[in-house]
Amino acid sequence: MMRVRWLPFVLPLAVFMLVGALEPTPETPGGKAVGLAIPYSAYPIVYTLKIAATVAALLCCWPAYRRFPFRLGWLGIAAGVVGVVVWIGLCSLKIEENYLVPLLKPLGLDGLIAAGHRSGFNPFVELAAQPLWAYAFLALRLFGMAAVVPLVEEFLYRGFLTPFVTRQDWWNVPQGEASRAAIAMAIVLPMAMHPAELLAAAAWFGMVAWLFVRTRNVWECIAAHAVTNLLLGVYVVVWGEWSLM
Repeated sequence: MMRVRWLPFVLPLAVFMLVGALEPTPETPGGKAVGLAIPYSAYPIVYTLKIAATVAALLCCWPAYRRFPFRLGWLGIAAGVVGVVVWIGLCSLKIEENYLVPLLKPLGLDGLIAAGHRSGFNPFVELAAQPLWAYAFLALRLFGMAAVVPLVEEFLYRGFLTPFVTRQDWWNVPQGEASRAAIAMAIVLPMAMHPAELLAAAAWFGMVAWLFVRTRNVWECIAAHAVTNLLLGVYVVVWGEWSLM
């Protein structure tokens, strides 16, 4: 058991990313890397499978999360509200697209930024002929953003990665204790996972790294993540900015 202490923290995100790799975009069929050609119209099916598989992984791993006492204060919620403003504001600047892509294009690396573009799936357009399915899928999409993603990412970054980089006996590290290298890693890795939103990811995950050290509570980070993602989803639906989702 000592050798697999890390598994409950890594497995849900691994499942989320592996199934997510099959998701199509408007420009690229899904699963192209493994010889598939999943059409964009099948995005809701692939996303549903991804969330179902990830929730199953979370349930299997839940006993490992009981070591983190559940408690919430106002700071995590406040950070989530501030976080959505920061995320939307920095994404609207399109720094990566306007400045990084031209720099990387001569090197043939501009695809790294493009790989981070979101699906931008608008159910009200793509599923216009099936309005009930459109609303059901939107509800599932918001559930994935506001519940599944915060649990998966924060238990990895704050529950495992931060203590793992801080000390060799990471399972004994108290919540909120973090070395400078651990804080840096918990910012750099999410940036690598959000290549099309590097600036926003740096600012947002930097804020949550501070929140973790300040509150010494992973659940505050989960709350901040959930609030930001939920408000972002509401913003997307109200303003039609589907490229953010």
